[in-house]
Amino acid sequence: MLYWLLVPLSGKLFLFNVFRYITVRTAAAGITALLLSFLLGPPVIRLLQRRQIGQEIRADGPKAHYAKKGTPSMGGLLIILCTVVPTLLWADLGNLYVWIAILSMILFGLVGLIDDVLKVRRKQSLGLRPWQKMALQIGLATAVGLVFIWMGSHDNFSLNLVFPFFKKWLPYLGWFYLPWIVFILVGSSNAVNLADGLDGLAIGLTLISAAALTALTYIAGNAKWSMYLGIPRVPLSAELTIFAGALAGACLGFLWFNCHPAQVFMGDVGALSLGGTMAVIALLIKQEFLLFTVAGVFILEALSVLIQVSYFKLSGGKRVFKMAPLHHHFELSGWPEGRVVIRFWILAIIFALFSLSTLKLR
Repeated sequence: MLYWLLVPLSGKLFLFNVFRYITVRTAAAGITALLLSFLLGPPVIRLLQRRQIGQEIRADGPKAHYAKKGTPSMGGLLIILCTVVPTLLWADLGNLYVWIAILSMILFGLVGLIDDVLKVRRKQSLGLRPWQKMALQIGLATAVGLVFIWMGSHDNFSLNLVFPFFKKWLPYLGWFYLPWIVFILVGSSNAVNLADGLDGLAIGLTLISAAALTALTYIAGNAKWSMYLGIPRVPLSAELTIFAGALAGACLGFLWFNCHPAQVFMGDVGALSLGGTMAVIALLIKQEFLLFTVAGVFILEALSVLIQVSYFKLSGGKRVFKMAPLHHHFELSGWPEGRVVIRFWILAIIFALFSLSTLKLR
């Protein structure tokens, strides 16, 4: 909205010309998201407390977590609001990619919201049954994937698969792109959900991933940088940088309230929306393979659950880890919660830096 208001004024006063630049509006969106988080965070937390919307703790979880029962949950609503509002203010709303990112975030958040509401009503840690949640995620991911296929038929999205380190091998998938999109979206949303188990862990990891995706989105939308680094240019992704910057700002603001001891948890409404959103951004800029390293810690968390469950069934009850996801294993090994979180953040930074460094190696 502000983009349409301020840019036309550049003809009368040259100072308004700065709002033409993606970098300026991305910074403005990030700062707006951060300030909005600080402003709305306390009243949202008080509202959740008054409504008695508190976190339910899984019975088989670490005993140290029992004290967290009743902590306000569904804080992901704050993250969504503080991402969407700055995007609407600072982005060019005529950009199709911006709307796809916004609507995907809201819809994945809606699936998580249904799950959270059921948990609150039932006063237990189980909301939707696993098959119900998976069905909703697959259905939503399929709908998003069909939008991508439709965009591909109108030359607004490339249906060629881009591999890191291979500049010229770009296989065309056509409709076969759909199952790949569904896999990326469902996998990413569940991976963030699994990592949401310690104060500040999931939101800190998302902040780092969002910062890396902001850089990747800017590069993909910039003609000079994409040509220099030898990656496919996606012109429409330039405005998507503002959305990614707002997402990073919203994550930073939420971390203020979610750091140990957490005043609020994001809940499934936050975890599913963040995971789905990061996947949508990566798909739009044709860097979904880099999502495996940008969100490397999330992948490790998801793999730990897969390994634990598979080995448990195959071995007749034996375990690889003391508890899955992986952060619980280290917690039960004697690491304080803060140590686990900080060390996982450090590992996420290493993954993010590695992801960015691969651009030059192509």
